[in-house]
Amino acid sequence: MTQYLLSVHGDETANAERAADPAVIEKLYAQVDAFNQRVRDSGAWVFAGGLQPTSTAAVVHGHNDAAPTEGPRNSVQEPLGGFWVIEAANREAALAWAREASAACEAPVELRPFQEEPEA
Repeated sequence: MTQYLLSVHGDETANAERAADPAVIEKLYAQVDAFNQRVRDSGAWVFAGGLQPTSTAAVVHGHNDAAPTEGPRNSVQEPLGGFWVIEAANREAALAWAREASAACEAPVELRPFQEEPEA
């Protein structure tokens, strides 16, 4: 089976405003928790996680001794906020999971397959 990245993108300012309402955040957490359980129960679960805001990011340049750059690599309106890594038999099955993920978190979800490992 192929592994896929389902990445959640959104506006951090809008997300922070939504999170300020406990009823909204409880609803979203419940929806995502229910989705996570469906993915686990199906056997498609590999890994998932939410990310802290881009203000907590640091960029490391391994080609020299420069100190890390604080903040995100690129300034974008809809940065990566979280992700799932799933296994699916084909793109159509992965797209179905991506649709459910988007509905659960109420945000756009990008679907991308991982590269295949080269034969040893």
